[in-house]
Amino acid sequence: MNIHEYQAKELLAKFGVAVPKGIAAMSVDEAVEAAKQLPGPLYVVKAQIHAGGRGKGKFKELGPDAKGGVRLAKSLDEVRAHATDMLGNTLVTIQTGDAGKQVQRLYITDGVDIGKEFYLALLVDRASSRIAIVASTEGGMDIETVAHDTPEKITTITIDPATGLMPHHGRSVAKALGLSGDLAKQAQSVLKGLYDTFVATDASQIEINPLAVCPTADGDKLFVLDAKVGFDSNALFRHKDLVELRDLTEEDPAEIEASKYDLAYIKLDGNIGCMVNGAGLAMATMDIIKLNGEFPANFLDVGGGANKEKVTAAFKIILKDPAVKGILVNIFGGIMKCDIIADGIVAAAKEVNLSVPLVVRLEGTNVQQGKDILANSGLPIVPANDLGDAAKKIVAEVRKAA
Repeated sequence: MNIHEYQAKELLAKFGVAVPKGIAAMSVDEAVEAAKQLPGPLYVVKAQIHAGGRGKGKFKELGPDAKGGVRLAKSLDEVRAHATDMLGNTLVTIQTGDAGKQVQRLYITDGVDIGKEFYLALLVDRASSRIAIVASTEGGMDIETVAHDTPEKITTITIDPATGLMPHHGRSVAKALGLSGDLAKQAQSVLKGLYDTFVATDASQIEINPLAVCPTADGDKLFVLDAKVGFDSNALFRHKDLVELRDLTEEDPAEIEASKYDLAYIKLDGNIGCMVNGAGLAMATMDIIKLNGEFPANFLDVGGGANKEKVTAAFKIILKDPAVKGILVNIFGGIMKCDIIADGIVAAAKEVNLSVPLVVRLEGTNVQQGKDILANSGLPIVPANDLGDAAKKIVAEVRKAA
């Protein structure tokens, strides 16, 4: 689960991380009132969507010459003008795709002078099963670009879970960022706040870009100027306060519907819908579809203990995607029994008046009962003997129907 920048900063501030003053706004008038509560005279008006690249993004409705989703304002009138431009309009960034996202919230922050920008992130390193720190002197840029063009400017440090964050981690980060003296101490303090937040909230990612050195009357200070925070959805049952931060308008309606049935669903850009039990099997299914020349329309794992209702819901979710031109069901029955899957497929197909080709591969517990249910359903279901056979058949059916 992801949250907005303003929510992320409020959370980080609770763990002692320095962030500029800022106030969220849901309307133009609220944006102006928020600016009045800030020191000024410089303000930053920031569109709040679950995507990066907002500053370089463009609003569909405002034309190619319009400013992006992060703008400076030198007066309350400019705050009002920027807020009017942003709210209700669609911001397209490198991460949203061409569809973009409608801006429904703003974040008005106090403007600061920026001396130097850095990149700092904590994430789960799957290879080492540890929390990893990623630091770079190239803040304000897409980290993917930095990794591709100048990988030597990225430092990665993993944290042993047996010891947790240690002082030497902070010193290593400060060195990687080229900071010394008081700024090095501040960097260590920021890192501790990020790590404490990460562990306490079961986060999956905390990305700070940029972390900036800002000159102030009291000397140079490190401030978090932008923050992206995501949480492990499997751990949210422990964090009811975090669940309340969820913004459903930022999520795909099909994914929201899937979550109601505890289905793991992610929409993709292809034309063949997939319903599989088990994440590994689902990945293999998507790979073999691509190997045969087409593309999966989704990742959908019904899990190992699904019932007829869950399977029916999964089937309906796939069919709601207008891009789906065919469906491949690939089930290996263990805890999940093949006859239950077959009942769900038949019930869903009849209820939605199935109009696209359907190929089903069943194997495992009660497989013959499942095959009999499908064969006797009266529906045009194409059976498959194995995964390779299933992929070839669904690709052929989709191309034949095109």
